[in-house]
Amino acid sequence: MLNDEELLRYSRQILLPQIDIDGQLRLQQARVLIVGLGGLGSPVALYLAAAGVGELHLADFDSVDLTNLQRQVVHDSTQVGRSKVDSAITRLQAINPQVKLVAHRQALDEDSLAAVLAQVDLVLDCCDNFSTREAVNAACVAAGKPLVSGAAIRLEGQLSVFDPRREDSPCYHCLYGHGSEAELTCSEAGVVGPLVGLVGSLQALEALKLLAGFGEPLVGRLLLIDALGTRFRELRVKRDPQCPVCGGRHA
Repeated sequence: MLNDEELLRYSRQILLPQIDIDGQLRLQQARVLIVGLGGLGSPVALYLAAAGVGELHLADFDSVDLTNLQRQVVHDSTQVGRSKVDSAITRLQAINPQVKLVAHRQALDEDSLAAVLAQVDLVLDCCDNFSTREAVNAACVAAGKPLVSGAAIRLEGQLSVFDPRREDSPCYHCLYGHGSEAELTCSEAGVVGPLVGLVGSLQALEALKLLAGFGEPLVGRLLLIDALGTRFRELRVKRDPQCPVCGGRHA
């Protein structure tokens, strides 16, 4: 049950018939892994903590750098040089002390990913490289856990949801294969802050929909964002039955 303080804290979203008390209780009982606490992970962590998701696992091996502050809004100038996980914990505890925060300060490998995924209900991929995305995707497929994936660079963003619990859902590998040999990062190509805020906010929204059980998640759909022209486009994405990661999932 929700106590009086919780009813007041979450009252504006409880008013929504799609969430109500039952949905809020589902959020309170949920456990989520956020991989990366940069430009995407910042709004994800802030909004999920504020919404009352019960347990957030925060994974990032990096430290806060001055160049991060233009877009990574969970951190501030006083945290430069500090672990991003510890910086985020300080901010999130101030926003909502009721949320349990679990730190993962080392890079996650195959074994540690499997161990963490056994403890959570959903994963948000907020990292900035294909190898980590591929590893997180494979772990989610193996564990049967939904994955909310976002990306942003320059003035372009992408968002999709991969849910191995659904027979018709593709996985990240179905869509992107092995990625690009000439992969660019924001430090090389640049990115505008509000764009990563937009993509991360949409990731948080998709996570809340999946956890509380309302709306239509972006499963089988890829949302493309053109920030230069403020245009949104949606592509349908089918599962690849020959995919080496998820192809034999429902065989």
